[in-house]
Amino acid sequence: MKWLTVLCLLVVCFVCLSVAQVSYDDCCLKYSKKHSRTIQKHAVRYRMQEVDGGCNLPAVIFTLKRGKVYCVDPAERWVPKLIRSLERGIWKRFEHV
Repeated sequence: MKWLTVLCLLVVCFVCLSVAQVSYDDCCLKYSKKHSRTIQKHAVRYRMQEVDGGCNLPAVIFTLKRGKVYCVDPAERWVPKLIRSLERGIWKRFEHV
């Protein structure tokens, strides 16, 4: 009976650890500073990272044409302009369909 209890506790611990590790995979831990021109030229989509749970850094995550991902500071001057540009491009694509 004791072995069964120990086994159940171990299984619960492993499940909790694996769930905790998954929740941190998509968080930006720091900003990319060097590639602003590359990001502006080749970005195809973006998403916002809010501060919650394991993510303690507000960020805009841009994905480039070849799938490379960059995390940038949303307070940078060029970021809102690029977001607007991407949103206009998305709406133009849907208008022609």
